[in-house]
Amino acid sequence: MKRYNALFNKEISKLLYLLLLTLSPLLIHAQQAITIDTLFNQLRLHPISKADNIKILQAAAFKNMANSQLYPTVDLTGRYDYSSIPSSMYPLPPNELLQMVQDQKIAQPFSKNIYRAGVGISMPLFVKSIFTIASQAQMLQHSAEDQQYINLLKNEAIIVSANANLIYIQQLDSSLEKKKSSLLKTKEIVDIKVKNGRSPGSVSININNAINEIDILKNDLALQREDLIASIANLTGVTLTAAIPMIQTSTYTEGEIKALDPLRKKIAADKLAVKAEKEKLLPSLFLQGNYSSNFAKAYNNNKSINGDYTTVGVVLKVPIFSKNQYAQINRSKLDVEASQNELDRMTIEFAVQAKQLENTLHLLENSTQLYTNSIKDKEELLAIATVSYSLDQMTIDDYLKYEDDVVLEKTKLYKTQSQAWQTLMKLAVIYGNDIQTLVK
Repeated sequence: MKRYNALFNKEISKLLYLLLLTLSPLLIHAQQAITIDTLFNQLRLHPISKADNIKILQAAAFKNMANSQLYPTVDLTGRYDYSSIPSSMYPLPPNELLQMVQDQKIAQPFSKNIYRAGVGISMPLFVKSIFTIASQAQMLQHSAEDQQYINLLKNEAIIVSANANLIYIQQLDSSLEKKKSSLLKTKEIVDIKVKNGRSPGSVSININNAINEIDILKNDLALQREDLIASIANLTGVTLTAAIPMIQTSTYTEGEIKALDPLRKKIAADKLAVKAEKEKLLPSLFLQGNYSSNFAKAYNNNKSINGDYTTVGVVLKVPIFSKNQYAQINRSKLDVEASQNELDRMTIEFAVQAKQLENTLHLLENSTQLYTNSIKDKEELLAIATVSYSLDQMTIDDYLKYEDDVVLEKTKLYKTQSQAWQTLMKLAVIYGNDIQTLVK
């Protein structure tokens, strides 16, 4: 039995090993296949993007509701009438009624209990406000479509900015790892010097403390990394294991502030709402028609009788006084004023922000070049400091300063690059640029 179990476990191990060899390239390829475009595509499938689609459909439904008022309304009706004295089932011409009175054998269309069944139809022939309300709905749909585009750009900008921060953290972590390796090599020299009595024991403590601080920083970076990965996953459903490489393929295009397009079209819709409310004070024309089939027992001879009655008419409605409608017009005007004031405020705000971001982006590009040159110089100085310390020409504290200078300068460079990405994304959203054309 033990031999059988051993053979069985051996075969299972072989199968798992073969399965791992088979799936590993696929898993690696799957990770490599994730690009920034992959995240953008997943964003479009995310519920947060579907919510904007629903708002567009809601606006389209509002438009359909407005247009539907132009169609006839048809109702089936059923009715029972009781009266204490015989009532007419339907109007009768005097001559016909006179004949019935003279001949009591004829069932007269009067009864205390009358049953009616019929059809009613009504249709607007001219109601000006309906067309304006439909135009308002159309404008609201355009506003929702523009808002969907701006929201998509905002979320794409968040993804790019988060990934840029991931790259920043990844690069900084790599620099810290290099610094740690350098310090560990130096620690070997320090340990030898301390052991030989050439350096005090405090030197060893100093360098151990420097290595420990690196580990603390790396742990803090790992926490920030998890937050960034979570923010991307919240928008795409994709959990990254590493930053996605990306390059800038173009720059922003300055122009009209597209981020305000949804508000502009909402104001246009609000103005149409004011127009529609005013048009409700105009005369309106309706077509109305009714067909009724009536059943009863004639009051004069108790015979069953039935008869049809049809009316068709055109109704002209002219509002003379409507306090409620006047109040509604005033409220709609205030809505327009509030939206227009918000547009004016945001136009100034975005204009100032765009100008600041444009200047900031230019300065960040200059800083990137300056930091790159500075890093080269500081790395050369670090190399000299390493040799000087090994020859006892420099204290450990002075040497550690050179190590810190290199990492600090690299931190500034990586942070500047990340800020440049974020600044570019903000400008793209303000001007409504297609972010997918700016980054690959």
